[in-house]
Amino acid sequence: MGVGSEKTSSTTKGVYKEETDIALKAPLNVNAMLSKKVGHATAERATWGRRLEFVLASVGYAVGLGNVWRFPYLCYRSGGGAFLIPYFLMLFLCGIPLLFMEFAIGQYTRLGPVHALATICPLFKGVGIATVVISFVLCTYYNVLMSWALYYFFNSFRAIFPWQSCNNTWNAVGNCSSGFPGNATHLQSASQQYFDHRVLEITNGIEDAGGLRWELFGILILAWVIVYLCIFKGVKSTGKVVYFTATFPYFILFALLINNVQLPGAKDGMLYFLKPKWSKLLEVQVWVNAAAQVFNSIGIGFGSMISMASYNKFNNNILRDTLIVSLANSATSILAGFVIFSAIGYMAHVHNLPVDNIATDGPGLVFVVYPEVFSTMPLPQLWAPLFFFMLLCLGLDSQFAMVEVAVTSIIDGFGPKVLRVLKRQEVIVLAVCVMGFLLGIPHITKGGMYVFQLMDHYTAVVSLMFLSFFEVIAVCWVFGMRRMTIMIKRMLGKAPNIYFRSCWMVFSPVLVLCILISSIIQYTPARYGKSYTYPVWAEVVGWGISLVSIVWIPLGALQEICRNKGSLLQRIKTAVTPTIELDPVNHLPEEQSEDTPESVFLSIITPL
Repeated sequence: MGVGSEKTSSTTKGVYKEETDIALKAPLNVNAMLSKKVGHATAERATWGRRLEFVLASVGYAVGLGNVWRFPYLCYRSGGGAFLIPYFLMLFLCGIPLLFMEFAIGQYTRLGPVHALATICPLFKGVGIATVVISFVLCTYYNVLMSWALYYFFNSFRAIFPWQSCNNTWNAVGNCSSGFPGNATHLQSASQQYFDHRVLEITNGIEDAGGLRWELFGILILAWVIVYLCIFKGVKSTGKVVYFTATFPYFILFALLINNVQLPGAKDGMLYFLKPKWSKLLEVQVWVNAAAQVFNSIGIGFGSMISMASYNKFNNNILRDTLIVSLANSATSILAGFVIFSAIGYMAHVHNLPVDNIATDGPGLVFVVYPEVFSTMPLPQLWAPLFFFMLLCLGLDSQFAMVEVAVTSIIDGFGPKVLRVLKRQEVIVLAVCVMGFLLGIPHITKGGMYVFQLMDHYTAVVSLMFLSFFEVIAVCWVFGMRRMTIMIKRMLGKAPNIYFRSCWMVFSPVLVLCILISSIIQYTPARYGKSYTYPVWAEVVGWGISLVSIVWIPLGALQEICRNKGSLLQRIKTAVTPTIELDPVNHLPEEQSEDTPESVFLSIITPL
């Protein structure tokens, strides 16, 4: 992909210079000019049928399973209501400004993350490749979650749920409890044993693969077929699907909340969720958790927002869309917190246990705790299928966006060459889905849960912070606020206000750097459950998974410097010069400095 972007750099520069001149003289022609795929396309780029489709797709991508199983637990563990202070502070200083930044890059360049970032900062073009790699790696195991949700969905239509009792062949009768075992550490709940011994048939460690779980293998195929059928026509089909998948979960969440608040103990659970523990604000880890939650939830650094915004019309109001997406995402997280903790409070009341003994995060919350809740809830055969179908919808929207990143990057970079072989875009989407399915097979072995946990730790935690940091540096400091102001003024008719400029120049880069440093200092190896630690070779594999995406950043920078001519300083100067031609004369705000971003960057590195 890096080679593909090199060959188009001179073409990109010429095309954008032509487009810039026309845009200044005749704004009505902007869409026509920018609809061309730089250096490759012969046809106009597809666009969303309506603005609402883009908003729903973005909300659907941002609002995922993490809102349901991570945020509520993180909130109560990190200070309850007090956690909302660092959370919203990070949202307004990092989340909203950086989401606006990614929307602006995608909408202005009308390119996927690889070519968009290569165009605005050739030195950091590897960041664009890295975002595509991390999104594709993530989608290979994210669909495994959809397989589990489908498995539970199919089994939730029975008169008696299979996770409800200890009288099954997979139960270890001696240590099985029909409810939550509380402090009896030698016991497991029936729902825990169902997940471990029936759904996963889990082995003793990652070194014991144990063979395929053929039921999950078939369901994984079904999950990928659903994904393909929803996105094979690109944004034209995805835009229609999100009308349902992005809105249906809200009906279920509100219905569950109305049902749950009427249950005994629900009030105690919700108060436990929000009760502020102010002393927690003095812990650095709480602030790191808040920032990490914002980045993971909104999807900064994955390339998906850039990709989806690239299908917008040139003058779409991305500022309005940014506020809708970010605030809807946060509101959903809080709503899910009330839904989850009202149910946990009810379970604590039923089993006469403290909330601490039941609350958990990750897959255990939705595949162990909540199934146990349904076992004692009125009308369980109604709520259980609806809940697992809601999980499916939440996951599918995120999956659509991650697969679309890979498809968009392939078409932008190698469209004509690939289409000469595969003939149709639908076949490209099929090829990406088949590759994702094949790479997901290790996760549905009997030892696949250990692989899943390892991948999730080193992809979603370690790699993401590195990518986010370099993306922010490339755009905010090297490309610069000055050029960002020009781009946004052309699209929206007005420059970004002092809030966005301050965040881009100071707050966002500094906070991302602090998060990165804190993540390195407080690094902990991957674990599964409370007792299993991974062998050394598995940790090495985990770091290798992280490097699969991170390595493209230095490789891209080194390749860009080597391909340029002149002294080292001249090569670097060329590498930090965008290939988008922007005329600063008529658009530069008076209060902006005349120093170009690359001159500031060069003044820093010259003494080195």
